[in-house]
Amino acid sequence: MDRDPNKDNLGLFTDLYELTMGQVYWENGMANWESAFHYFYRTVPSGGGYTIACGLQSVIDYLQRMSFGREDIEYLSTIPGADGRPIFKREFLDFLKDVRFDCDVDAVPEGTVVFPHEPIVRIKGPLLIAQIVETAVLTLCNYASAVATEASRICWAAGGAPVYDFSARRAPGLDGSVVTTRSAYIGGFSGTSNIWGALASGIPANDIKGTMAHSLVMSFESELAAFSSYANSMPNNCLFLVDTYGTMEGVKHAIEAGKRLRQAGHEMLGIRLDSGDLAKLSNRARQMLDEAGFSRAAIFASNDLNESLIQSLRLQGAKITLWGVGTKLVVGPLGGVYKLAAVREPGRDWAPRIKLSDQPAKISVPGVLGVRRFRTPTTNVADAIYDVGKGIPDPARMISIRDHTKQMALPPPGTESCELLVPIMRAGRLVYEMPSVSQIRDTCAQGLAAMPVGIKRFENPDEYKVGLERSLSALRQKMIVDGRETSDWAYDAV
Repeated sequence: MDRDPNKDNLGLFTDLYELTMGQVYWENGMANWESAFHYFYRTVPSGGGYTIACGLQSVIDYLQRMSFGREDIEYLSTIPGADGRPIFKREFLDFLKDVRFDCDVDAVPEGTVVFPHEPIVRIKGPLLIAQIVETAVLTLCNYASAVATEASRICWAAGGAPVYDFSARRAPGLDGSVVTTRSAYIGGFSGTSNIWGALASGIPANDIKGTMAHSLVMSFESELAAFSSYANSMPNNCLFLVDTYGTMEGVKHAIEAGKRLRQAGHEMLGIRLDSGDLAKLSNRARQMLDEAGFSRAAIFASNDLNESLIQSLRLQGAKITLWGVGTKLVVGPLGGVYKLAAVREPGRDWAPRIKLSDQPAKISVPGVLGVRRFRTPTTNVADAIYDVGKGIPDPARMISIRDHTKQMALPPPGTESCELLVPIMRAGRLVYEMPSVSQIRDTCAQGLAAMPVGIKRFENPDEYKVGLERSLSALRQKMIVDGRETSDWAYDAV
């Protein structure tokens, strides 16, 4: 059957194992046990010092439409096991017909700067339904957060010069192009060439930018004829692509077209360089434009740019005033995970849960968790992860999650604090007013400005201080030790 994921209910937007676990919960009377899951990540993408949280709006849209229709149930009934018989019991599938998302959701607002092991989304509610949504939460947050983070790094490299999104033709599909465009805008990009992405994301129309491709120039008998025809067609949008045949000759033709525009009462916006040695070419082009009286004409550069290349070009003294980034903006997703951290049987207290691993970075944090950020009027200082049932005593201490020998008194002197996680849904009902994409973009810019400069470095960034409130750290350590009691750490004879 053909299904439109943008119109249908989204119950099947999940991995098979979420539903196989769901049947086990249901069959053992655990489906309605209260649970707490957290979405977080362990390592920063691109070797950087931070991540931009993104994708919450898509998560909200998904959760509001999370249900199983008749066709969904029938499809699930056809999935066979190893013996060829259905793996799902009819009674379980009948149970799924009435399943709706009725959990509490707390999350870090989009555009917030976050760090490893901090809960970004907390879902608390019936175990079965909180489990089923894992796949979607990861899908919708991981890629969006990675792109927003990459975009912020590119903007940092550009040193305040506008950067534009050219990623539509490189992004993974229609939905992927929208996510890329929206996330890049949140991360600091000034606009996009992607009309569909701008419309779907709420990006203002005046931030949609575009010029021409080489095919336009090649369609005319000469480059000058192409520029002149473009100028006649839209004299208020003339930024000429000058490297179809030869860059310096292209700049000359752009200057000639610019002079004709000026005579007609319009002004050339600039030129675009898309190949070659961008440092040398931009300097020569700047000289030619200035000498011809076009000192205000912009030089727009593209050509598989990323943050490292942009930074290098700036250090070389390139006279580039606008940047276009496409291919390198489409990055691999953030390695976020979604882990159970606590369960509560009916009539009992919360029981913390921990995932152990031979890789220390993969050991989770138990409990129903919150994050409190401590900051001065101008700078963020540290983040403390704590159990929301116990809170953070005053005074308190936090222990570094990476190095147990490092501690910090809470609150740090001269700081105030705020909660990073805010209420999003209660019993499946939306209680959060979603900000516009422009407001989210402002949140990101303000958050980055308040972060220590050292965490933004590309090489060996500083480590922002993130730790566990002392009693939570002690609980985690005890659960690790208790969980290892049945395992041997011994010499293996060869």
